[in-house]
Amino acid sequence: MLVARRCPIATVAGSGSSTNPALQFAESYVTEDLVLRTARSLAREVGLDAVTAGAGAALRLLAAAGNARAVVEIGTGTGVSGVWLLRGMRADGVLTTIDVEVEHQRIARRIFAEAGYVSGRTRIITGRALDVLPRLADGAYDLVFVDAEVTGFTACVDAALRLLRPGGVLVLNGALAGGRIGDPAARDSETVLVRETVKAIRESEHWIPALLPVGHGLLAAVRC
Repeated sequence: MLVARRCPIATVAGSGSSTNPALQFAESYVTEDLVLRTARSLAREVGLDAVTAGAGAALRLLAAAGNARAVVEIGTGTGVSGVWLLRGMRADGVLTTIDVEVEHQRIARRIFAEAGYVSGRTRIITGRALDVLPRLADGAYDLVFVDAEVTGFTACVDAALRLLRPGGVLVLNGALAGGRIGDPAARDSETVLVRETVKAIRESEHWIPALLPVGHGLLAAVRC
């Protein structure tokens, strides 16, 4: 079952976890307003690890660069990443966001409203991602953002390949595996899964990827 991340993972550029001044500056370069700070606080209260401000800014940039009108988010959480995505999308864009936790989505719905987005700008679906994704249309989306357990990465990448239009963007959160991605001695199951996913996307003829060292690591890949 794919669910939003629940446990904080110390990362190279994680929120407050880095001792590198340049990375700390990058994380704080774009500030968050009251709506995002509230959503982030609520995420902590319910035990979720929301994307950092640096990662959120990157999501907004990718959505804006692609003039995104239709976006899929796997892992609604309390709406932190959703607000960042919506702020980069077209004014007529719709965010389809999926999560198994009704209570988290209730919070996110309120956050979206407080951020100024009418209900028609979001399509909030409660359910398992692997049950919902097959019902979404082929080639109809500009961006797919995956913020879920790494055990579902492979299935989500496969689904994104079908859902995205050519030139659409896949973004995986947690691609640095807690800073262990480049350590050959790290052989725990989560790191191995992330490493295999990152390698498969890099070697695939279907994707043009880049690994962005912000937050918990964003693997961004354009669909060929």
